Amino acid sequence: MMEQEIRLSGTGGQGLILGGIILAEAAMIDGKEVTQSQSYGPEARGGASKAEVIISDEEIDFPKFQECDCLLSLSQTACDKYLHSIKADGILIVDDAVKDINRKDIHIIRLPLLDTASKELGKSIVANIVSITAMNAICHYVSDEALKKAIQNRVPREALALNVAAFDAGKKLAMKFAG
Repeated sequence: MMEQEIRLSGTGGQGLILGGIILAEAAMIDGKEVTQSQSYGPEARGGASKAEVIISDEEIDFPKFQECDCLLSLSQTACDKYLHSIKADGILIVDDAVKDINRKDIHIIRLPLLDTASKELGKSIVANIVSITAMNAICHYVSDEALKKAIQNRVPREALALNVAAFDAGKKLAMKFAG
């Protein structure tokens, strides 16, 4: 695997910082080199947030990047803010509510990420797990086993069954896209 630079973006409260931490931990479980960073907008909820993860088989020289291989975006605002940062021929995975995407040189994948969490699972709070699982099923950054283990390590025990259901729903969404 070449170095993969991944940016997760949305609004505060969507759980994408935790999603980045889970993805980074899964990469470590798989024995990969990894860096993870995050930033929040001025408001904890509702402001812009992003998590960045670099995954590599080799030592990572620098823990930051300008352009990403993959951008996951759960809101139009976040997509607008970070769309320019995707490498040409990179991948944009967005919630299907994101409509305005002015790039022709990238692969765009629209999935009902937020609706799956809120309508199928009954809890919008697990949209982050649905999203990172679907992204990983499409891009193959880490093994399913490592991702599931990292989710188990990071979510509250009382919410584990819901998060495992979100993992399964994310896999199913990606299979529909692939198939």
